[in-house]
Parts: sequence; C-alpha cells; structure tokens
Amino acid sequence: MTTATAPRTVLERFPAGHPRGSWPADDYAAAQRAQGVDAQVVMDLTTDQFLVVTSHATAKS
Repeated sequence: MTTATAPRTVLERFPAGHPRGSWPADDYAAAQRAQGVDAQVVMDLTTDQFLVVTSHATAKS
C-alpha cells in the first residue's frame, strides 16, 4: 500500500529536548495561524525535532 502526501514547507524547527517540550513550536504555529498561515506542528523522529509546517508554498524573507 502506498500513501501519497502533499508536499509541506517547514516554517521553523524546534529541538524536542527543549525543557518546555513542544510548547515553543505550538506557540509559533498559533502565531502563524493568527496571521492566516495554515501551520501545524509535526514531530520529525529522524532529527528529534518539532517542525512547524504548512502545506502551502511560502516565501521566506
């Protein structure tokens, strides 16, 4: 069985070993959503990081 996923853009990365856990990533994602960006937090087990991602292409400044 093959699962196709939409490409994602990583907006920011946060270390999973942070004393507050995923809170910094959650706070960042909430701020992005407040600005109209469809952001969500996912865990990258390979790099042990929380990633804030969006399914829309974005231009980083």
